[in-house]
Amino acid sequence: MALMPVELRFATRASPATGTVPRRRATVRCAATAPAPMGEKTEYRDGPLERAFMGLFARKMEKYAGRKKKPGGEEEKKAVWDWDYESFVDVSRRVMVGRSRAQQQEAVREVLISMLPPGAPEQFKKLFPPTRWACEFNAALTVPFFHWLVGPSEVVEVEVNGVKQRSGVLIKKCRYLENSGCVGMCVNMCKIPTQSFFTDEFGLPLTMNPNFEDMSCEMIYGQVPPPLEEDPVSKQPCYPSLCSISTPSATICPKLQN
Repeated sequence: MALMPVELRFATRASPATGTVPRRRATVRCAATAPAPMGEKTEYRDGPLERAFMGLFARKMEKYAGRKKKPGGEEEKKAVWDWDYESFVDVSRRVMVGRSRAQQQEAVREVLISMLPPGAPEQFKKLFPPTRWACEFNAALTVPFFHWLVGPSEVVEVEVNGVKQRSGVLIKKCRYLENSGCVGMCVNMCKIPTQSFFTDEFGLPLTMNPNFEDMSCEMIYGQVPPPLEEDPVSKQPCYPSLCSISTPSATICPKLQN
């Protein structure tokens, strides 16, 4: 992630006893973040918690991808803390290869379900019926809890069924799409399964609108997603210069067609 240093200075107040002001000032340097330009990868500094999320998710995905083999043929084994984002994306890519569009989406759905405690969807439906409040609350939760997966985002106002509400989340440059460079992975391994998970399993409609021009994405809680055949993403071509399994000659990404 591109880091822009921000310097904050704090001047000490005059001492009541002497009336003098100390000459020194305490300086704190922090970092503001911004996505990298299109075609470049944003630099992230993941902490232990982020790496733990990556490891837990990736180990669930390995069930469908199969473990990598070492040069001697032995299966590669990783602890939760050994995963980073690149290896997490690699597992996703291996899940996709050799599977149809529907099979990819089903694999992700099963992974998401497996990460929940028993009865979680039913409890979610009771706690968060599809009201404006529930939509806005989940949008607010998405920003901090999914930062590790999709990168920086912010809550935005959207219109749902003619009503303006703050149930939108604007992902400034999706980390998953940026690192995979793959349209098929974005749609089959993220957009469609996530929409279905919230809409069908949790009963809270969600529509995700990726922008393949700048890799941003808008999530709209409360909006029922359209069928894939009516969604503009179904006509999206590959990123020929970014995707390692792209078909540059195809007018539509092949992974969206089977």
